[in-house]
Amino acid sequence: MRILTRYVLREVISHALIGGVLFTFVLFMKELGPLVELAVRNTTSLSTVFEVFLLMLPNMLTVTIPMAVLVGILLGLSRLAADSEITAMRASGIGVWRFVGIVAVVAVCAWCLGMANSLYLAPKASARLLHLEDNLKNTQATYEIQPRVFYEDLKNAVLYVEDVRAGTGASNWHQVFLADLTDPTAPKVTTAEEATVVSSDNQGLIMRLRNGAQHEISSGKPDGYTVSTFDQTDMHFESESTSDPHLGHSDAPVLAMSNRELLERARKGGHWYQIELQKRFAYPAACLVLMLVGVPLGISSKRGGKSAGFVLTILLVFIYYFLSSTGIALARQHKLPIFLGVWAANLLFGVCGIFFLRQMSTGGAAVAAVASISLRTRPLKSAAADLPQPQERTVSRRHIRGRFPLILDEYILRQFLGTFLMVLVAFVMLMLVFTFFELLGDIIRNQTPLIIVGEYLINLTPNMVYNLTPLSVLISVLVVFGLLNRTNEITAMKATGISLYRMIVPVLVIASVLALSLFIFDELYLPSANRKQEELRNIIKGRPAQTYQSLDRKWMFGNQQRGKPGRIFYYEFFDAYNDRFANITVFEFDPATFSLTRRIFAASAHWDPQWNRWIFEHGWERSFDGDEITGYKTFEVNTFPEVTEPPSYFKQELRPSQEMSFNELRRYIQALRQSGFDTMRLRVQLNRKVAYPLITLVMAILAIPFALSMGRKGSLAGIAVAIGMAIAYMFVDGTFEAMGNVNLLPAFLAAWSPDVLFGLAGSYLLLRTHT
Repeated sequence: MRILTRYVLREVISHALIGGVLFTFVLFMKELGPLVELAVRNTTSLSTVFEVFLLMLPNMLTVTIPMAVLVGILLGLSRLAADSEITAMRASGIGVWRFVGIVAVVAVCAWCLGMANSLYLAPKASARLLHLEDNLKNTQATYEIQPRVFYEDLKNAVLYVEDVRAGTGASNWHQVFLADLTDPTAPKVTTAEEATVVSSDNQGLIMRLRNGAQHEISSGKPDGYTVSTFDQTDMHFESESTSDPHLGHSDAPVLAMSNRELLERARKGGHWYQIELQKRFAYPAACLVLMLVGVPLGISSKRGGKSAGFVLTILLVFIYYFLSSTGIALARQHKLPIFLGVWAANLLFGVCGIFFLRQMSTGGAAVAAVASISLRTRPLKSAAADLPQPQERTVSRRHIRGRFPLILDEYILRQFLGTFLMVLVAFVMLMLVFTFFELLGDIIRNQTPLIIVGEYLINLTPNMVYNLTPLSVLISVLVVFGLLNRTNEITAMKATGISLYRMIVPVLVIASVLALSLFIFDELYLPSANRKQEELRNIIKGRPAQTYQSLDRKWMFGNQQRGKPGRIFYYEFFDAYNDRFANITVFEFDPATFSLTRRIFAASAHWDPQWNRWIFEHGWERSFDGDEITGYKTFEVNTFPEVTEPPSYFKQELRPSQEMSFNELRRYIQALRQSGFDTMRLRVQLNRKVAYPLITLVMAILAIPFALSMGRKGSLAGIAVAIGMAIAYMFVDGTFEAMGNVNLLPAFLAAWSPDVLFGLAGSYLLLRTHT
């Protein structure tokens, strides 16, 4: 009996570990990009990045530990049931409750681990993560500033810098334009040839400006204008984010509070604190109730094997967390008692699990009826049934070499495509489930109709397919070639004179087709789907309808021309339909010294299509030479022919890169570069629109030598290797992308470096593999 117990436990634990890593990886995918960019932007050490990664894990494990228990039980027992091993065990006298006793060892251990994580590790990690993020953000302001970009995150100020040079502990800026907007109607302007900048403790900036001038005008009094020059002056500006209330200890997030703090606040009637305290006990207990449901369903899945087990896992995870999230949301709205709202999913699954176990032990049909809803997927066939027999046809070696596809190619393609589609669908379903959980509270709070939620998930699916296709190709190649190697089919193919390079041709062809398809998909359909899903997400979140027009762009850099003064436009309102400005100021400066040479203000300005120029009304004009005002005049109506920017220049749309095709994004970048807006991120994304689809082919090349090196370890080992490789790629890709976003690398290099590095590594390993 001990041998049998160890055998079942080994099967369940191996699947549980792989499932836990997989679920945690899926949750972590969305966090990796911001984490890496934060690290790159703040020149954080690798040890700090690793610490942040570790601190993020406990809150993820709170959700994924119960899921790992369920997937381990369902996949492990489903595999035993598919191979009739469960039938043999039960025929030898082992009852259903004996399986419960064996599997309960895993469930109880996971429950203890989950309790320790939920009650101790997760709160400590959340508190430490907040502290660490605050320390990182304290130095973020200087790294946020990008050259030739208007930075508007300072309190009551707008900053423009022509050139930024990073230094140790400080940044050096060249040609600075700073507008103090304490009085928006009369901005106080400071220009300087250079500045040395450090971050203050409150996420602000301390600037030492040199060789500059200050221009100040009295509000409502155009005659009251002063200009003063300086050799050196110090200025301090605070960031808008300094008022974030969660940074203080007394307002710390609920997740970061200790159990004692939660208990004290819960006794004082804190509704949310009582819910959080109950959740810390309810989620670990899910390991036990999911075990009660998983055992009878896993034992009864005789035909589907691991595929049926995985489908059942996703379905049960969706049902459990749907009930749990719904109950918690209703409890927060005082529509359910706290205990019932938090524990409803556990109570329901516990009752159903005991009912199913009794049904199975007494020969009831309820469990079989539930298990029958899982997909029946045909397992991979052995090659013996599909390989051509000698008497079927005789083909010359020359004809075989010149023909594609061969019967063998069709066999490999069938295995690869079947596995690829199954993995891709499973990943998409899993991501949709997690997304639904995240939005469930908003759905209930805003009473969003389910048809809108369904439409949002439908429009979100194309983006998930686009992002998950390379990972699905990686796993499929590892699983298929791993199984072919395990069953000695690759050895048989080599024995017939077919080299490894010829075997992988069909996979490389399909991977290339998928890469090209992803690019075309991104060009023709994905941007519109992304725009639609963003609109629907705003409805679900209860946000007002957003516009991407440029009406809120109060600062714009003019169209620069060599040898002519530069211009900066500041306006309080722009009517894009009638081409009319309200309270517009035009700053002209010398490009060599960046000192103001002229300032124009008008209460209104409109575009005259006949004269093809702007008509300024009710304003004044001043010209400067250093700290001297060399000219001043007022006007009722005036035109300035040198202001050549047409209305279309101020109407450029603000659109995310994922909502544009390659050509649209390229034209958008060209239009923005003259307006003083940051285009570095957009240029990185432009190159990634070509580089990312190609990673599908790179992943296929990289996976083949790893699959052949695993020997007879099977598909689970392939999935484990795939997860490790995917994590490595995402980290490298996120690092290079973040370095490109902060101007540490050219856009082309930031986008293409991961493809080149992983492609070279895969090609090297493939060339060293025995053919």
